[in-house]
Amino acid sequence: MPPPAPDFLLRDLTGHPHALSFYHGRITILNFWSAECAWSARVDAALREYMTQWGHAVHWVSIAPNVNETPEELTRVSRERGLPLVLRDPQGEAASLFGAEVTPHLFVLDPDGFIRYQGAFDDVTFRQKTPTRNYLREAVDALLAGRTPDPAQTEAYGCTIVQF
Repeated sequence: MPPPAPDFLLRDLTGHPHALSFYHGRITILNFWSAECAWSARVDAALREYMTQWGHAVHWVSIAPNVNETPEELTRVSRERGLPLVLRDPQGEAASLFGAEVTPHLFVLDPDGFIRYQGAFDDVTFRQKTPTRNYLREAVDALLAGRTPDPAQTEAYGCTIVQF
């Protein structure tokens, strides 16, 4: 059995509280995200496209754990990139609960709140510029088809989360 996702309570960019448990009932993508990280920007563009295909079966939640990114910057960049929901995690509480150390670090939860995938968006790295696999898409598509994602975990790749 996969591990249950730890619950948290964070505020969105307008100050409204959101608990992870609010999103049970649908597949949820948690994206530990940065307004300043080019790796996050690349994932945002692809995720927007995928979300149009997945529709309401999948919920996308971006979590901003970098202490150096201001609320104004987060709001501006999230609007520019068309993100549906950004939660602030300036103390790194959720990042610590999930063990996220980079942005983007992605987690896919099944409708019951169990972690079914965690890690990288795809297999792109500094040395490999063109993806050969899209781990996130594979994981979500597997869950939508009633299958278990394989792999269930990869190494997340991106920009280091900034905490003081």
